[in-house]
Amino acid sequence: MRQLRLVRNMRAQSDPWFSEFLLRIGNGVEETIEQDYVKLPSEICVPYTGAESNIEDLIDIVFPMLEENMTNSNYITSRAILSTRNENVDGINMKLIERFSGEQMVYHSFDSAVDDPNNHYPPEFLNSLTPNGLPPHILKLKGNCPVILLRNLDPPNGLCNGQGWYFEHFKGTPLMRKLC
Repeated sequence: MRQLRLVRNMRAQSDPWFSEFLLRIGNGVEETIEQDYVKLPSEICVPYTGAESNIEDLIDIVFPMLEENMTNSNYITSRAILSTRNENVDGINMKLIERFSGEQMVYHSFDSAVDDPNNHYPPEFLNSLTPNGLPPHILKLKGNCPVILLRNLDPPNGLCNGQGWYFEHFKGTPLMRKLC
């Protein structure tokens, strides 16, 4: 059996310590618990107490000085908060958007079921769903708010999956400006 050894982590190049930590895990050298779990060092963990302010604390740690760096695309794209559930992502996104200055614009989806003559799937039910890759029923955005596209919306014009854009509002018209 041929064994591979990892030598470089392309996604974590900008953080040498974290890159080395990931390589130690990948190479099986990092200490494990019951061979299935890796204990994360306390310096990369944010304590969870169950308090209402935990999400706010997490945002403050991941996005320090957000107000001063809102328009800095490198600052915005070099940080992320990951979550396992869409409903948690939506809540975190709303708390982040609240921190951006400017007028909030609200957009609603138009949900309907195809071939549902008996109305088994009323719009209220469809609006409550949070399927992968789709925005929530109520999407709230503010100027200079970053948006990452999860679908190819308009490839000839660069609106592609994984591309980062800023939301802007100009004379009543929503616009998207590409992140540098």
